[in-house]
Amino acid sequence: AKRFRFLVVLLIIHQSSILPQANAQEAYTLKEAVQYGLKNTVSIKNAEVDALAAEVSIKQIKAAGLPQINGQFAYTANVLIPTQLIEAKNFNPNAKDGEVMKLKFGVPWGGQAGIALNQLIFDATWLVGLRAADTYRQLAGHGVTQSKLVVVENVTKAYYSALVAEERAKLLDLNVGRLDSLIRDTKAMNAQGFVEKIDIDRLEVQRNNLITERQKIQNLIQLTYQLVKFQMGFPLQTPIILKDKLSTAQVESLALVSLETLNYEGRIEYKTLQTQRKLTELDIESKQKAYFPKVAFSGNLGAGHSNIRFNPFERWFGASAVSLGVQIPIYDSGLKKYQIEAARLNLAKIDQSANFLRQTFDLQADQALANLRNGLQTLDIQKRNLALAQEVLRVSKIKYTQGVGSNIEVLNAETSVRESQTNYFASLYDVIIAKVDLDKARGLLTVDN
Repeated sequence: AKRFRFLVVLLIIHQSSILPQANAQEAYTLKEAVQYGLKNTVSIKNAEVDALAAEVSIKQIKAAGLPQINGQFAYTANVLIPTQLIEAKNFNPNAKDGEVMKLKFGVPWGGQAGIALNQLIFDATWLVGLRAADTYRQLAGHGVTQSKLVVVENVTKAYYSALVAEERAKLLDLNVGRLDSLIRDTKAMNAQGFVEKIDIDRLEVQRNNLITERQKIQNLIQLTYQLVKFQMGFPLQTPIILKDKLSTAQVESLALVSLETLNYEGRIEYKTLQTQRKLTELDIESKQKAYFPKVAFSGNLGAGHSNIRFNPFERWFGASAVSLGVQIPIYDSGLKKYQIEAARLNLAKIDQSANFLRQTFDLQADQALANLRNGLQTLDIQKRNLALAQEVLRVSKIKYTQGVGSNIEVLNAETSVRESQTNYFASLYDVIIAKVDLDKARGLLTVDN
């Protein structure tokens, strides 16, 4: 029994030592959250699998031009030996005209065994395929980068959305605290007969509305945190802490952003299109070189078996041959010509798409910069409106406590403060998102952000 109690105590100590770790929350800065997403998001993992599949395809192309060795073995039972009719005079000059003989060619048992070697010596299309391998590898890499940039953008926007919601919740808590203080003062004034009971009721209604709004914000924060975890590929059931906080300096620095000359090569979409163009050019070259002869070497070494009885261990006769084959295209009814024309049309489409893509990037950058500037102006206005609303509230409270103002005036001022706060944080979020969109448009949004 004592030993049993001792084991129970050890178990409790062990459990107490691991419980804090199980319940511990993981904290992430924005950069850490992005890096986590780059390692754990399903879309990136799938893109990396596609890149591995591209590597396998490249190896298949290379292997097609390397030696191919095959072995074979067959043992055959000729159940019905083929019979041929031969004119009898071939064996008997005295045979009558038209007389034939039935001869069976073959024996009941036969077999073949051997090994064959095939080696491609020259194929112009295969050589072009080897040159296209690196380009194909680049295209697969662009797919991985594209998936990563989407994760960077989504995690960044979700992270800032959660930060803005948290800041708004903090101000709501301050509003509730300020209103609680006002309610206490009003109750004291009511006890002394300076205000009516209805003034307290109005404040209580206002406080209940604030509590409801705060609960909505808390629900919104939970939702934004779930969104952050979802974009990160983080377990949704595991708590998470966001270590970064919004700073005024960070927002004010955005006002210095100006429109610079765009580097189209910085956009992964443009890189991908240019890589596809290069592959199309190689495809055209490959089809053009399909007119070239193909040269291949083959050799085989084996043995054949024939026997009137079943005995696979006797009567094997060796055989060997080597050959050099040349395949010369002569006429294909214009098939390769039409294939080349189709590839060139595809190349023209890619060039037109590249021009349209550059125009799209220019427009996106202009729109993002305009949205950022408009957002900064709106944010500045909302910041001043918030300061004015808070000043009006301060003065309204002083007037009310001194008996020269009304309770309605205080409530209206409280409402104005909340509206100004909501508008301020909405503008703040718009500014941050506009900056992310501008970085994306300029090609400055990278996996190292």
